[in-house]
Amino acid sequence: MSQATLHDLRRPLGSTGLLVSPLGLGTVKLGRDQGVKYPNGFQIPDDDEARRLLKLTRELGINLIDTAPAYGRSEERLGPLLRGQRQEWVIVSKVGEEFADGLSHHDFSAAHTRFSIERSLKRLETDFIDLVLVHSDGNDLAILNDCEVYQTLAELKREGKIRGFGFSGKTVDGGLKALEQGDCAMITYNLNEQAERPVIDYAAAHGKAILVKKALASGHACLSPGVDPVRASFELLFAQPGVASAIVGTINPLHLAHNVATVAQVLRSR
Repeated sequence: MSQATLHDLRRPLGSTGLLVSPLGLGTVKLGRDQGVKYPNGFQIPDDDEARRLLKLTRELGINLIDTAPAYGRSEERLGPLLRGQRQEWVIVSKVGEEFADGLSHHDFSAAHTRFSIERSLKRLETDFIDLVLVHSDGNDLAILNDCEVYQTLAELKREGKIRGFGFSGKTVDGGLKALEQGDCAMITYNLNEQAERPVIDYAAAHGKAILVKKALASGHACLSPGVDPVRASFELLFAQPGVASAIVGTINPLHLAHNVATVAQVLRSR
């Protein structure tokens, strides 16, 4: 039996003009193993393992890759690993959060936003980033109302250095505010947490994009015996027309293939 893929299941990323696979690969585990909330420990893959994982990701029809400066060495590893493949990928990165010496800190100023984007372009070995999200510290409305980051991202979009921008936040009010001027909100939505559903509904009504983080509750999804939590999670997500894609952060090839097969089944049975 042939391996299921997502090649023919790409969907619009809101009104950005980009088409993305319904699953995206999160790459925190390529660059950082400190201060992460997963149920099991893991070892950061070496370059050969990472290269094989990315090759499989492409073969399975995933074209969306999610990274961030706060993901340790993720961006600087992805640059060489994706060399010669730029047109094959929709790359999402972030601004606002830095991770150093085991600790996170945040900076939403215009100067840091520009510095961060220029550094990401260099690390990723590209002339543009498809989508840049603000990495919120949880004070969503204060960031959007009082800081310069969103205005600066709009300027960078006009300059062609990024194709779209948005917000990875933690509140409904923040997600709604972010979508008023931005292209995309990244929200938490899974079997355990559904408070941000109004942000999905707003996006669907206004042609904006939703990316889902923690779609499988960071590996914690759990249901009654006999129910596949992965399938139940994806059925929940893709019942919402506003959802463009869900980001999964696995570095296990078998888990990745299973996730892809499950999403393909869910979407083809709709």
